[in-house]
Amino acid sequence: MSYVDGFVVAVPEANKEDYRAMAAKAAPLFEEFGATRVVECWADDVPEGAQTDFYRAVKAEEGETVVFSWIEYPSQEVRDAANAKMMSDPRMKEMGENMPFDGNRMIYGGFAILLEA
Repeated sequence: MSYVDGFVVAVPEANKEDYRAMAAKAAPLFEEFGATRVVECWADDVPEGAQTDFYRAVKAEEGETVVFSWIEYPSQEVRDAANAKMMSDPRMKEMGENMPFDGNRMIYGGFAILLEA
């Protein structure tokens, strides 16, 4: 069954195009490493919650919005191998040094699919 890496980041609204360009550059690398799908979503209808919400999860600041992303892999084993390749790939390292957002506030994790309809 497929496996998914999910990410949520706060991106300065002024960096929207820079983020899109970075994502467009990274997507083919993820696919080269085994991803079957890469999706990047810019917040459009994301309400602020009374207790918690996407903005609080990434400590979004004034002038920032939320990006919700996921990368699908054929299996957890393929994802684990892809992550190992990413850590040693100089192209990924270069992108990591020039991110248009604060990577320290990114939340992420790997998810086993529970239901696919």
